[in-house]
Amino acid sequence: MMNESIQTIMSQNLVTLNPGNTLADARALLMEKHIHHVPIVDGRKLVGIISSWDIFKLGKSTEELAGIIIQDVMKTKLATLEPDQHIGAAAEVLMEHLFHAVPVVNEDKELLGIVTTTDILRYEYRKEYPENLDKFVQDNM
Repeated sequence: MMNESIQTIMSQNLVTLNPGNTLADARALLMEKHIHHVPIVDGRKLVGIISSWDIFKLGKSTEELAGIIIQDVMKTKLATLEPDQHIGAAAEVLMEHLFHAVPVVNEDKELLGIVTTTDILRYEYRKEYPENLDKFVQDNM
């Protein structure tokens, strides 16, 4: 059921930051794009990730975030997947580690995409309900 490759559902048009950006930059990007994770890259190579939770739990003001470099707080021990791995593998990583996003990289650790819990929910939902149910949702909200 989840044997398709993750490249079929991963987000590919990613916004990224580099280790030298500030947490204020990350916060602004997260809010502007309505996302919860920003991959941190050096060129194309994935070197870390920062999440809205990482920033929130610091309890710092916006002004204070401007003085904190992403490199100092980003997560560097990352679970990653390759694009040809199965969606089921992504689901397992997300559930086992309580992550909400897993970067997808090639053999050179270059960032290719990201798979989130929302991507997997959307995939499963569309398999179960292939018809457009927008009218149903609007009528019942």
